Amino acid sequence: MQVDVMTGGRSLRSMQDFARATKAAGFSGLVLTETGRTAYLACAASALAEPELDLATGVAVAFPRSPMITASTAWEIAEACGGRFRLGLGTQVRAHVERRFGVPFDPPGPRLEDYVQAVRACFAGFRGEPFNFEGRFTKMSLLPKAWSPGPIGLPDPAIDVAAVGPWMLRMAGRVADGVHVHPINTDAYLRGTVVDTVAAGLAEAGRAPGSVQLIVPTFTVVGDSREEQQRWREMARQQVSFYGSTPNYAFIFEQIGHPDTTARIRERQKAGDVQGMADVVTDDLLDHFIVTATWDDLADTLVDRYAGVASRVVLYYGAAMFDRNPRDYERLGEVARDIVRR
Repeated sequence: MQVDVMTGGRSLRSMQDFARATKAAGFSGLVLTETGRTAYLACAASALAEPELDLATGVAVAFPRSPMITASTAWEIAEACGGRFRLGLGTQVRAHVERRFGVPFDPPGPRLEDYVQAVRACFAGFRGEPFNFEGRFTKMSLLPKAWSPGPIGLPDPAIDVAAVGPWMLRMAGRVADGVHVHPINTDAYLRGTVVDTVAAGLAEAGRAPGSVQLIVPTFTVVGDSREEQQRWREMARQQVSFYGSTPNYAFIFEQIGHPDTTARIRERQKAGDVQGMADVVTDDLLDHFIVTATWDDLADTLVDRYAGVASRVVLYYGAAMFDRNPRDYERLGEVARDIVRR
């Protein structure tokens, strides 16, 4: 099991410094999110600064970029980091795709499945194979040698998809190399919904069990005192309430016996009551979504929770810890080293 750090929203120069610090601390890699800044440029900056660090977009928005542009970008990043790059793709939500990016969204699941296959066709074309992709949403047949990046002597970048619900998880099992599990995950959701549904997709496509890696973010509440832990606990409470306002995620709360959670959060959200949203996430509910431990126990606690499920554990608050206290970031890196050695 590898241990990565999630980050995003940094200037390219500071991204390079952060990549060096992350490798020095002992983490396996970085997962670059995409909000106001592009995940691809952050990956490129990191690759040039620290080429031995595993890198992944987690995730880049797919639909606003053509599959060819995405494939070309991923190809160049993979070359820069010696093949240590994973291309993580997601749909985003309708409002952003249609109103911010101005491109079609529906139907998101089938469109993303087609997109993944189109990117694979581009990779094959770059290696010199015949190029002719006929998908439901994408058709491509022109790749002159002068316009191709050409072979790079490395395996094609792995393609991972963000998936929450059963349809997307099954699709990931059919066509993807990995799944970026949503940050609001519980043990019941991981070991039941995610594992079982991805396995069903693998079987449907005739793929071998274990062909899809699970990349799992975790909210770590770590500290040797109640005060130290409480800071991270309240950050996680806010985050769970934010993500929990999405109607498509309501079933995750239902699985653990809290069926009205999303509806209650949305009531507070519509009233503009951010603190009220967080208050819906009671302590007993929050405990399903976080990993709480002292510094000495953190490695064991993470292994107990994710062993046999996650190929990569992604520390959601790692970058925040770096910004608050670089020494604690180094301690977190020591935990990562311990886990990877096991």
